[in-house]
Amino acid sequence: MKIGLDIMGGDFAPVEAMKGIQTFLEQQAEDSPVHLVLIGDPDAVAPYMHGLEAYASRYTFVEAREVIGMHEHPTRALKEKPGSSIAVGFGLLQRGMTDAFISAGNTGAMLVGAMYTVKAIEGVLRPTIATPIPKVTGGFSCMLDVGINADCKPEHLVQFAQLGSLYAHHILGVDEPRVGLLNIGEEEGKGNILAQATYPLLKELPGINFAGNLEGRDVFYDKADVLVCEGFVGNVVIKMAESVYDIFKVQKGIQDPFLDTFNFEVYGGTPILGINKPVIIGHGISHATAFQNMIGLAQKFVETDLVGTFRNSFKPVA
Repeated sequence: MKIGLDIMGGDFAPVEAMKGIQTFLEQQAEDSPVHLVLIGDPDAVAPYMHGLEAYASRYTFVEAREVIGMHEHPTRALKEKPGSSIAVGFGLLQRGMTDAFISAGNTGAMLVGAMYTVKAIEGVLRPTIATPIPKVTGGFSCMLDVGINADCKPEHLVQFAQLGSLYAHHILGVDEPRVGLLNIGEEEGKGNILAQATYPLLKELPGINFAGNLEGRDVFYDKADVLVCEGFVGNVVIKMAESVYDIFKVQKGIQDPFLDTFNFEVYGGTPILGINKPVIIGHGISHATAFQNMIGLAQKFVETDLVGTFRNSFKPVA
């Protein structure tokens, strides 16, 4: 399998990306099926290439001398910078020259690139992004959407539940994922119009193990494996979780194994679910550990053929 990696994306590019790549390759067996396609500016990367000398047969370098900045307009930048690492990366993915694509660069450009190149799977109304949420009992649940669909309809949340259940089963290893609808109360009938309309749809949806409504206080407990909400709410929750880690671990120096799981570098990046190829978006402040784990996540996506599973699940009924 070939995994494309934008080594120019992120605040600490390319040095942290190269460190993460080296660590990943060091920990892989010689017969590993993973071949990395590194996409970036050869001049910027040259000082760090010596670390990959022992792995020359396990990666290919593709030149891309332009970079889309974090604050550039996504659509305009992709059109005006066809030689950028993100544009080149999506071109390789679209042509089947890579099996997955990773970048910690401009999030908007990653989302636009995904929608206009590999596109949404037929039957998926809106692709979504999911992020792992740590449980106090160990392991992770996943929450979706966490940012790209701020305003949703009930049918969108229903599909998020389906996508999230498949993700939890194939990537997180949960046999029968429980789906919870994030709400302001546990009882049926609680919430705004969106939540009230979504609840009965999830309750009657075949193939979904619906656990009912979950409140904010339930997020980190083992009450569900998939947490469904619109992107506005989901983004607020994950940003709050990131602040918990920053305040108690980084600023106050509190040592706790559960607190360590709040570090986004543990899982690396967030996948876009519901598109025709695996695409992983990394945090702009990603360091080596995050890049290493993003590659591992992309590998799991390809090995499990999760995209193929999505495609079969949403195939229109003849």
